[in-house]
Amino acid sequence: MATPAIRMFRKIEGLFCVYKPAGVHWKLVRGSIETSLLKGLNATPSQPLPTEVRFLALPVSEAEAPKGLTLSAASMPVLSKHPLVTGPEFQSIKVGVGHRLDASSSGVLVLAVGNGSKALNNLYNTRVTRDYTLEGEFGTATDDFSHTGRIVERSTYGHITKDKLERVLAMLQGANQKALLLYSNVDMRSQEAYEMAVRGLLGPDGKSLPILTGLRCIHFEPPNFTLEVQCINETQKYLRKVVHEIGLELRSTALCRGVRRTRDGPFTLQDALTRDHWAASDVIQAIGKKRSSKKKSKTQTKDSPLQPSEESTTVNQMKPVREQQ
Repeated sequence: MATPAIRMFRKIEGLFCVYKPAGVHWKLVRGSIETSLLKGLNATPSQPLPTEVRFLALPVSEAEAPKGLTLSAASMPVLSKHPLVTGPEFQSIKVGVGHRLDASSSGVLVLAVGNGSKALNNLYNTRVTRDYTLEGEFGTATDDFSHTGRIVERSTYGHITKDKLERVLAMLQGANQKALLLYSNVDMRSQEAYEMAVRGLLGPDGKSLPILTGLRCIHFEPPNFTLEVQCINETQKYLRKVVHEIGLELRSTALCRGVRRTRDGPFTLQDALTRDHWAASDVIQAIGKKRSSKKKSKTQTKDSPLQPSEESTTVNQMKPVREQQ
């Protein structure tokens, strides 16, 4: 029979996400989650101690002692099974981490407990994309492309307009769209490529270089600007370098003041648990909510006709044409 702690552990097996603040290493976040989950598991009520039958000697007077020893059967708890003797039921718990965030980045960090590690591997095998918000600043270049690095160059930025910035972004996105098709390892003139694009499955085959599938400016107030990025196989250092290269393309310099992940596959900021909600009960609620929404989306997919995805717009000319007889 499963104990209350084991039953609770089965409830927290799965995928969930937390919000990693900037300036904190992801290993510290994972350690805090593991400690919080262990505390919740071991705080569950323990089962009653098993009992065993023992024969105890009854107290007798000195006059009755020569007549023999008198015993009585009694049910006694097995103290060797007491929690103070055996220790906590769960000594450790392993939490898997999805796509990492470096110490200076913030945002959605996907975690897995128990059988959720397998689901985590399956999730990233589907070539999921991630969304980021990049805070940039024109006029300064550093050795690591961030605002905390050593300044190596300063330049003017008065000639930069939003139209010029958007033209550079369109050029970069076009180059990355070509790379996406190149690494897909699918004949772009085939029916297979068209069907994959419609279903949103077109992507790099295996590990590839970082690819930006979407890039747009959502705020422009020189010298500050904000970019929204969708990407695959990226690192936060690569995204900071993208901001630096945008500054060079605009005949200026730029550094990245902040990297914030807003989506990792199906997990968004609305799903992320903040630092005050990393308890076992909050994790159970988050996993249950995500499972119910997943089942609901599957039901809607079965009932609705096939709809083209956003990626199909980038390859809308790939539908094969019948050859003339």
